[in-house]
Amino acid sequence: MRAVIPVAGVGTRLRPHTYTLPKVLLNVAGKPILGHILDKIIADGIKDATIIIGDMGDLVREYVNQNFDLNVSFIEQHERKGLAHSIYIAKETFSTEPLLIILGDTIYDVDLSPILKSKSSSLGVKAVDDPRRFGVVEMKDGFISRLVEKPNIPPSNLAIVGLYYIAHPQLLVSCIEELIEKDIKTKDEYQLTDALQLMVEHGEKISTFNVEGWYDCGKPETLLSTNRYLLRRYGISTMLEGNLIIPPVSISPKAKISNSIIGPYTTIADNVKIEESIIRNSIISEDAKVEKAMLDNSIIGNNAAIKGGYKRINLGDSSEIDFY
Repeated sequence: MRAVIPVAGVGTRLRPHTYTLPKVLLNVAGKPILGHILDKIIADGIKDATIIIGDMGDLVREYVNQNFDLNVSFIEQHERKGLAHSIYIAKETFSTEPLLIILGDTIYDVDLSPILKSKSSSLGVKAVDDPRRFGVVEMKDGFISRLVEKPNIPPSNLAIVGLYYIAHPQLLVSCIEELIEKDIKTKDEYQLTDALQLMVEHGEKISTFNVEGWYDCGKPETLLSTNRYLLRRYGISTMLEGNLIIPPVSISPKAKISNSIIGPYTTIADNVKIEESIIRNSIISEDAKVEKAMLDNSIIGNNAAIKGGYKRINLGDSSEIDFY
């Protein structure tokens, strides 16, 4: 079994943070997104991985090599031609062994043990309100009959969530080759969904498995909601003298906090310095400094500094004032 994790995307929806850091290294609930993914595959018994990197790939390589005991092959995707293309350029790192493809901006919570023992391919899906933003599957007699990438008129509400168990990877590779040779693109890219559709047309039986625990980290609002979920599940209650800590939180022991209220749903990374502030529903990244600020639903990047100011008000009866 080998995990293939494409992380070459530039993460434009998470600007400005992804100007200086790959999306998968953004901190959520105390560790990078990629850290949560690798912890999960290791727990599932997977020891071999292929990670497809792009810009700032050296940072990804350094993080993985320093923190995980995995047999990892790093493949650099110089041209972003789509998810299918990224799998294709990594084909030399796998042969006939089954693959678990995991999108690098997805944290999942599902028991994969029965899936990884299967002899047939299977895709993780979830019913969503608006499937037009996703690859969508249509089912017949318990197997996928059709897959469509980001359809204007979805054939169902079952969205592909970024978990793909591929029992026959060589068939997948040949289907991607067919896409490339015939220049079949969707949204100007070679899509994995289209390659999977070709697999179905060539006779591959592909089932689905439900993934309720699917947490997107592709946008600031979803990154913060994933942070809240993980803290609810794994966050700790802690006490720091001179501060009020409202759990759940994740606070690095290397952070320095004084005269502040922290939480709930707040992640504080290494070497953060916070003074006289109130912070909730937020992520404060490494080496950031926050002084006299009130933050809610905020993401503060590495080495960033924010200094607020308190107001002194003498407000009479029946008055109202708003600060923006």
